[in-house]
Amino acid sequence: MAEWYEHSFGEDYLLVYKHRDTQGARREVERMVEWLKLPQEAKVLDLCCGMGRHSMALVEAGFEVTGVDLSEVLLREARRNDPEHRVTWLQADMRKLPLTEGFDAVVNLFSSFGYFKEDHEHIQVLREIKRVLKPEGRFIIDYLNPRYTADHLVPESERMDDGQRIVERRVIQNGYVMKRIWISQADKSEGDDRGEPREYLERIKLYTAEQFTAMLGEAGLTLEQIYGSHAGESYDQIMSPRMILLGGCQ
Repeated sequence: MAEWYEHSFGEDYLLVYKHRDTQGARREVERMVEWLKLPQEAKVLDLCCGMGRHSMALVEAGFEVTGVDLSEVLLREARRNDPEHRVTWLQADMRKLPLTEGFDAVVNLFSSFGYFKEDHEHIQVLREIKRVLKPEGRFIIDYLNPRYTADHLVPESERMDDGQRIVERRVIQNGYVMKRIWISQADKSEGDDRGEPREYLERIKLYTAEQFTAMLGEAGLTLEQIYGSHAGESYDQIMSPRMILLGGCQ
């Protein structure tokens, strides 16, 4: 049976998350470059690059970029948006990267962590980050803030987009934030069997800053700083919308 992340990052994902914009990605990259203190032409790995918004922004900022994702659909979209082939795009599982050491930085953005069932699988992802980094390399993991997420969870939302009804229901259960998504064609005529409803699951395991610090240490990484937003605000366990971890190798 396929895992949820093998099923959910397909064509419908492009519809559900079409509102993500490139300008926002550029602003986030500008801030991250300040935090990482990268030299020009540094080698950067965008781990779980999705449609490649941040990868392209990193290239435009003057870096040599590799984008890795498991989804063939999202990588197809990333390549379409990179007609000059400025980024090296690779399809791979983040637990086993087809890469060797040599990256100045690894970035893992927009809550692309916590997808698996077992803690050791997430620690393996961190070990892979450590393995591909140069000894002086640094990383950023842009993760959700568990307490803020729980306090501000929207149980259900519904919207229309491209003639499709998108219903999203969210719950925190057994240490995971879970979102179920239903997509169906709106205003179908009687007898019209096109566009049968589709259902998807998204699931992220919730880790506190303390738990993340322990996992990083087990993987040979050191946490230097936690930011609470892309604007660079200090992390607050209750008030911060994000938990953005910055660090390097031990």
